[in-house]
Amino acid sequence: MSSSWFEQLEARLEQQLEEFLNANPHQQSLLDQEELQERERRLRRREQQLQQQAIDQRNQLLALASDISTWQQRVERARGAQAPELASKAQAHVDQLMGQGRDRWKALAELGEEFRRLRQELEELGQQPQAGSGGGKDGQTEANGRGLDLERDWAEFETQQELERLRRNRKP
Repeated sequence: MSSSWFEQLEARLEQQLEEFLNANPHQQSLLDQEELQERERRLRRREQQLQQQAIDQRNQLLALASDISTWQQRVERARGAQAPELASKAQAHVDQLMGQGRDRWKALAELGEEFRRLRQELEELGQQPQAGSGGGKDGQTEANGRGLDLERDWAEFETQQELERLRRNRKP
């Protein structure tokens, strides 16, 4: 019974809101603008989270690449010292690390894809007209975005270069 009372109250409040907004179209415009701004804030927060996750993934990949290099050297030392059993175990560990690297690359690619979708959504949101917007932050935000993109692209380039070097070193 309390559920129906609450539903009636909710319906009545919704009706009053509709009446108010119909009588005051400017308020509807302000409400719509506030909803767009809140959506943009949520998207920007998610964008920052994704960027931090990508940085963490890249750092983990670089650490993993270093581990792989170290263990590959150990495999070679064990082979050179005629310790095939140890070399085999070390090679199995290298293979496991390489598998982890592939998994991390996949996770990083998924983050990149989500980031691209988020950027597209933000772009579409930015193209919507906003009533009474004063602007003023576009140039600075755009410059900051370009700087972050460059940092991300550079870190990705360095990681790819390191992995290519490891792949070349691994091939007999």
